[in-house]
Amino acid sequence: MRMIDLYIQEVTRRLPEKSREDIALELRSTIEDMLPDNYTEKEVKSVLEKMGNPAILASGYLDRPMHLIGPRYFDIYINLLKMILPIAAVISLISLIANTIISYSGEEAVLNVLLDVIGIGIWGILSTGIQVFFWLTVVFAIIERTDHRKSQTPLTACFKEWTPEDLNNIPYIPKEKAIPKVDVFLGLLWTAIWASVYFNSASLLGVYEKGSNGLEFVMPTFNQDVLYSYWPLVIMVIGLEIAVASYKLLKGQWTRKIAALNTIMHGVSSIVFIIIISNNQLFNPSFVTYMTDLFSITGDFGSWIFWGAIFTFLLFAAIDIYQGFRKANLKNIK
Repeated sequence: MRMIDLYIQEVTRRLPEKSREDIALELRSTIEDMLPDNYTEKEVKSVLEKMGNPAILASGYLDRPMHLIGPRYFDIYINLLKMILPIAAVISLISLIANTIISYSGEEAVLNVLLDVIGIGIWGILSTGIQVFFWLTVVFAIIERTDHRKSQTPLTACFKEWTPEDLNNIPYIPKEKAIPKVDVFLGLLWTAIWASVYFNSASLLGVYEKGSNGLEFVMPTFNQDVLYSYWPLVIMVIGLEIAVASYKLLKGQWTRKIAALNTIMHGVSSIVFIIIISNNQLFNPSFVTYMTDLFSITGDFGSWIFWGAIFTFLLFAAIDIYQGFRKANLKNIK
């Protein structure tokens, strides 16, 4: 029954990954033993009430006590921490990468810039994590100490005590259809990287040669003025990617609507990509001559790049579209 599945999901999601499957089987067996053969929804609710709040039941399976904030607010505190920390870390990293790319003048060796980004990025993520942890802990400590009620029953996300009816407001998300938050954040990170590189390609993408100070930038791959001329289309693609990623984060699982939006996003980005790469003045002539001589390429080098880039771009887009619809069409097998 759906309510039983949701109850088990609410318990096991608070437990370590390695033990979830075994505990889920144990819980299902316990609940079914407490129910008659032809049970009704009312009887299920009665059994679940006896089982108690999922947060309390989950704490019994953990090896560590829930004493950091207190049992009443601990579950809300941890859920918010898990949600805010990755978002803050990704925003911090995106800001650093975008700022580094935009401010890069081409004078410093690329390897040194990359090492600086890695070092500063790690420190920035740690610093952001510490601040989020500190201020969220302070806020919940204040809330707990200003709450004069003596009850220590854990509260739900709506700051009320749990009842079986709360399960009706929770979507059942099968593991096969779930959209991991890390995938969404990595997608946003990739959007920030390619967008920053696009608008600064004249100083980032091109031919590098070994010099006295390491790798030195010799010539750009693209004509930056041509790239700038397509900025409205590029901004539209960036907006679409952010919107789809945000919707994925909100829903948390693949649906046909998300798969359709994902297809539209890839369709628009593919059209924009083909329009840009079809411009005959996109590549720097010096770069084309250099690459043709370097690899002794016979025929039109621009044609090789054109068809190779289009094939690769459309291939990855098609794979992502297929995976989206495949996961969206999976049945919720209980």
